[in-house]
Amino acid sequence: MSLTLPPPAGAHDPVTPEGHQEPVTPEHWASGPPSQAQPLLRQEAKGEEEEGEETGVQGAWGTATAEPGWRVWGKAAEAVAAEEGQVEARGAAAAGSGSPAGGAGGGRGSWRRLLAWLRRPPQCCPCAAPLPRSAAHCCHGGTKMAALAYNLGKREINHYFSVRSAKVLALVAVLLLAACHLASRRYRGNDSCEYLLSSGRFLGEKVWQPHSCMMHKYKISEAKNCLVDKHIAFIGDSRIRQLFYSFVKIINPQFKEEGNKHGNIPFEDKISSVKVDFLWHPEVNGSMKQCIKVWTEDSVAKPHVIVAGAATWSIKIHNGSNEALSQYKMNITSIAPLLEKLAKTSDVYWVLQDPVYEDLLSENRKMITNEKIDAYNEAAVSILNSSTRNSKSNVKMFSVSKLIAQETITESLDGLHLPESSRETSAMILMNVYCNKILKPVDGSCCQPRPPLTLIQKLAACFFTLSIIGYLIFYIIHRNTHRKNKPCTDLESGEEKKNIINTSVSPLEVLLQSFCKLGLIMAYFYMCDRANLFMKENKFYTHSTFFIPIIYILVLGVFYNENTKETKVLNREQTDEWKGWMQLVILIYHISGASTFLPVYMHIRVLVAAYLFQTGYGHFSYFWIKGDFGIHRVCQVLFRLNFLVVVLCIVMDRPYQFYYFVPLVTVWFMVIYVTLALWPQIIQKKANGNCFWHFGLLLKLAFLLLCICFLAYSQGAFEKIFSLWPLSKCFELKGNVYEWWFRWRLDRYTYSIWASSCKNKAECNELHPSVSVVQILAFILIRNIPGYARSVYSSFFAWFGKISLELFICQYHIWLAADTRGILVLIPGNPMLNIIVSTFIFVCVAHEISQITNDLAQIIIPKDNSSLLKRLACIAAFFCGLLILSSIQDKSRH
Repeated sequence: MSLTLPPPAGAHDPVTPEGHQEPVTPEHWASGPPSQAQPLLRQEAKGEEEEGEETGVQGAWGTATAEPGWRVWGKAAEAVAAEEGQVEARGAAAAGSGSPAGGAGGGRGSWRRLLAWLRRPPQCCPCAAPLPRSAAHCCHGGTKMAALAYNLGKREINHYFSVRSAKVLALVAVLLLAACHLASRRYRGNDSCEYLLSSGRFLGEKVWQPHSCMMHKYKISEAKNCLVDKHIAFIGDSRIRQLFYSFVKIINPQFKEEGNKHGNIPFEDKISSVKVDFLWHPEVNGSMKQCIKVWTEDSVAKPHVIVAGAATWSIKIHNGSNEALSQYKMNITSIAPLLEKLAKTSDVYWVLQDPVYEDLLSENRKMITNEKIDAYNEAAVSILNSSTRNSKSNVKMFSVSKLIAQETITESLDGLHLPESSRETSAMILMNVYCNKILKPVDGSCCQPRPPLTLIQKLAACFFTLSIIGYLIFYIIHRNTHRKNKPCTDLESGEEKKNIINTSVSPLEVLLQSFCKLGLIMAYFYMCDRANLFMKENKFYTHSTFFIPIIYILVLGVFYNENTKETKVLNREQTDEWKGWMQLVILIYHISGASTFLPVYMHIRVLVAAYLFQTGYGHFSYFWIKGDFGIHRVCQVLFRLNFLVVVLCIVMDRPYQFYYFVPLVTVWFMVIYVTLALWPQIIQKKANGNCFWHFGLLLKLAFLLLCICFLAYSQGAFEKIFSLWPLSKCFELKGNVYEWWFRWRLDRYTYSIWASSCKNKAECNELHPSVSVVQILAFILIRNIPGYARSVYSSFFAWFGKISLELFICQYHIWLAADTRGILVLIPGNPMLNIIVSTFIFVCVAHEISQITNDLAQIIIPKDNSSLLKRLACIAAFFCGLLILSSIQDKSRH
């Protein structure tokens, strides 16, 4: 007995006659109306897009739901098997007869049919839109099942790791790291001078990196400015003499190492009144004691800095005997109180003995072994550190030279004296120890105390604290009203459904919440780059540290790609992609210190110029097409560009020009706006009606070009304009506007080009503004070649492009360190893990700031003109008060 199954709904093709209907095969799944796989995939893709929009991202970066990853392939197989069962059922229905057993298809039968179907040779077919692009040409069974697994897996990943969960994880990481660093500071001490004098490592061959802080490389002018009217004394043996020569050469590089090697050597710079003396006392004995005793009795002759040390002569003269070591202990015990007395008013450093390279020692120095040197060093440390009771010794141990010598002593000419590069490093450490607290260089965090809070910073801290308290009170009072509706479970399907009721959020709540989150973020900024809670390190460039990350992000960018919604030139997805990959390259350039490599520097100049070109092109296109010259549009753009920078200027105590890129894009936006808004206002609609208006637009642009050329080649006129108050408060850096003139002039046309033929940065900077348009237009033409490349874009790069401005600004303080001069160290001892963790937190913070800025822009810049004018009056009053407070601060500092 045979059973005839009725045809399922939708089994008939509306085009093919019913009598000639073909059985539905797996090849039709992606396109045929009977298939259930295509609507399933489309629903998943649609769900991902909607959820992506909810979280402020698109595609794979949104949130989604799915089964656990290990079930993905199983579910794909079940779906394929189910479809195969429908196919057979439809085939049986079309034939007019079937078998109940065959129609049932059950577990093992379904898997057998799946395996039999997978063994078929692949057949080409049209592909459904939601499938990956790799399946667009040949959608055989394995590809379709892989596509289904891909969608399920992506939803699974996005469900458990959305942007929101990433931010929560970043917050937890910050709290844990802050607690660990705080505990470490309390346990090991908070004096970075101790780390500078006792620990560190080499980056490469010649760059010394102290533990947890940055070392500044002092120039001649800086050294003289620090040591003006100062007296420095070096007392000891030939090794101390070497250190003396290297120290003096920082002040005067022409100073020659000549004279009596076993005698005193004076140096004096009469212009800066700096006096540096070397006193020959190769042994710790009565002669050295008498010299130090004179300084304790005569306050006039007492040096400001004393660097002492000796031991190798004692080992050599007495042939390394134990009696010599005992005598050394007695002598250093007798001078320890004198050194301690001097250390109360002067900086006193005892230099521990460096190791020797025993294989190179001459016969008369063979008794100087590293074992003997270690014994003498232990004696000096134990005696000098115990010279005071119940308190820490004021005499500082200069032990870092031992670490330096361990790495470089093999380069010694005689096995005893260090190579010149090692001595220069030790001398620069001494300069940092003494001068950092005086000159306070930005990239010299060692031995530099935390800067005191300014009046504006204190007021900002009060404001954010009140915002946090206000939001907590608001939340507690209104938590029942504004509590989010919990999802309810559908008893039939077992799936969660969201409540349709949507409680509106008041502007006051959004305002308080935004400032609350912003206050917490600014606290993190301050901890990273002002409070000395986290560590900082110097940059060190190698080709691998720059090019390997570039290759890595390029692979990711190519892997994550999607179809564009439109294929016009420089569409939104394409410009976001362009901004994204350029911003990532610029970030890698900054953290790797690649500015020291001229070809890379010139390529980055092109990227900065291209970014400015995009900004100008976007604003010009908006005004040209929309014709919207209203004040609301201008205020929205200015707020979006400058909000974060203004907050950072207040919190981090930095001038506006310090974040030079934001002034650049702000000024060029205003230039474009004023040029197009002035009479006659020429827009696309008007120009299409009369070609005469195109000529008028060209005249406007020609006049603008003439003004740009005049200001570019007339530095005096430029400086006079931007030195006027209050413009000077925005564009001055270090007391002048030269930096602003340099940045503005550098990218004045379409803004930059790579000049491979130039030999130095000055020459390159002069050449590239003239012909930069070639580089940028060439990329635009190549990127928009009709075809496949124009119809797709990288969603990975586009995601970063949407927050590119925040990434560029935030890197100054929470990814880099010391105002971009160094690298932030959250996890010491593991550079790779540190980069991963700090980058993760940095990107999450930048994304959150972007959302906060957008939320505040909707509230602070309303569309109603009357309300907007009132807000602008309040903003103007705020900036007036800020200028007054800033002037008061400047006077108090001077």
